[in-house]
Amino acid sequence: MSSFDNTLFIKACRCQETERTPVWFMRQAGRYMKEYHEVRAKASFTEICKTPELACEVTLQPIKRFGYDASIIFSDILFPCEAMGLPLEFYDGRGPVFSKRVETPADVTAMSPAPASDLDFVYRAISMTRKALDEFGTPLIGFAGAPFTLVSYMIEGGTSKQFAKLKSFMYNHPDSFKELMDKMTTTVTAYLIEQVNAGVQALQLFDSWAGTLSIEDYEEFALPWVKRIIADLDKTGVPRIYFMLNHGAYLDQIATCGADVIGVDWRTSLTTAREVFPEGTAVMGNLEPLVLYGPRENAIKRTQMILDEWGSKPGHVFNLGHGILPETPNDNVDAVLQVIQRKAASNG
Repeated sequence: MSSFDNTLFIKACRCQETERTPVWFMRQAGRYMKEYHEVRAKASFTEICKTPELACEVTLQPIKRFGYDASIIFSDILFPCEAMGLPLEFYDGRGPVFSKRVETPADVTAMSPAPASDLDFVYRAISMTRKALDEFGTPLIGFAGAPFTLVSYMIEGGTSKQFAKLKSFMYNHPDSFKELMDKMTTTVTAYLIEQVNAGVQALQLFDSWAGTLSIEDYEEFALPWVKRIIADLDKTGVPRIYFMLNHGAYLDQIATCGADVIGVDWRTSLTTAREVFPEGTAVMGNLEPLVLYGPRENAIKRTQMILDEWGSKPGHVFNLGHGILPETPNDNVDAVLQVIQRKAASNG
């Protein structure tokens, strides 16, 4: 039994009773914090991610400043794609760009799953951060992109609005597309297992772009590989979280993924999620990030509404419905956290 099994976050992930709802925010380490900008002024985003000391420092910043109930390692979902042979650069205002991308079935045939050791800088950052977090008693979350999302970037060469290259390849070369999904799944599974070995207490799978598919295509070209990863991670013994952006039309399908925790955004009510997802599945969410841009009173009101909607049943992890945004007022973050933390005092 891990010493973190009794933390609010891990207990909620396992649908156990907690004295209050645990809270963490996706992208909680980063651009909305002045502490992050001080580090970023001295190092590029890639340098921070690939320098374990800097990744550790940035990961700890929101825990020291806000006292979230869980931490998530500072990294990026695209490093496994780079490890599989696609040179990756990050540009301010443009995002990630692959100078080489997957264009043909021959490209897929030539590609191999990445050895887990190729991402050693992430594991070293995790190990360092895990030791530092012991002072706070805070569990650490590891993560990866889901295969469809990663393959989307590999074929598009970066971000996209229409995903024309991706879907053209998927429809014209379905066997090669699935072969690439298989290779990515092997890479991601090994990567996540090594994160557990390095010290994380939970794992999250991010599926940012699967919501661009029809339900039929999601069932054929994305979900089977999510299920495979989640099933293979069962042996790690840590909670497994699945979060898919724009997931509202796919709730019945997501309900079959096998995750211990399913994240929902602000478009899906917690009541609906509780009704659709299997008994014993925890739910994470679901404050809209832009609510934090508005009046503090409204952020407090919306937070309380979410807590009230879920009620006293165990199995809720409070989070945003997507990542926290760069211009978020830190005072509003404090206000939201105080609402959640006061719940313990009122219950006591």
